[in-house]
Amino acid sequence: MNSVQLSKRLSAVAEFVPNNQVTADIGSDHAYLPCYLVLAKKTVKAIAGEINEGPFQAAKKQVEKNGLQHVISVRKGDGLSVLQKDEATCITIAGMGGSLIKTILEEGKEKLGKVERLVLQPNIHAIEVRKWLIDNGWELEGETILEESGKIYEVLSAKRGNAMKPYEALPFEAALLMGPFLLKEKNNVFFKKWKHELSHRKDILRQLEQSNGNEQLMQKKEEIKKVIEIIEEVIK
Repeated sequence: MNSVQLSKRLSAVAEFVPNNQVTADIGSDHAYLPCYLVLAKKTVKAIAGEINEGPFQAAKKQVEKNGLQHVISVRKGDGLSVLQKDEATCITIAGMGGSLIKTILEEGKEKLGKVERLVLQPNIHAIEVRKWLIDNGWELEGETILEESGKIYEVLSAKRGNAMKPYEALPFEAALLMGPFLLKEKNNVFFKKWKHELSHRKDILRQLEQSNGNEQLMQKKEEIKKVIEIIEEVIK
């Protein structure tokens, strides 16, 4: 019995972590995920990285509480700077915006040499993460979408490979926006998310229509209209 109980969101992240990894959890907060992975014997060694002092101390306490100091190293620092080169084989980043996750990966590229799997859970702007994966030769090998405590989360898992493979035979812009695996599955949470997103974007467009349009505003309106068309085509 694992003494660490994960939230539904973090459980979905843990599901994508392969066995026998050296896992670096970036933005680890209380180090719940690395503690769980080690206790579940999915990870042989872990690094918990945290930039803020409060969560860093909380992570240290959690690791000590579980007696895992010998296998989990808690480190304070920004993004992948907490890692040595070729140290980790799996990296998890959960609970941040997609743009921040993209920045962390981009700025820490030299630390990805031995990494076999990226498991990423953007709270928003998952499209930014998918774009980065394509640009850098990472192939999505699975996605999940779930709802917990009234919030909807997406989890993306990627390996090195043919970055465009998951998008084959799919409308590319829709798959990039919504996720190729999620677009194929179209479960109830997927529909709930994109119905809400459609309503939200229509509200924004209505507000913009009432504004005097400069060129930048006109461009913004066209971008939103395009996204609305993509969503409507999928959930009609």
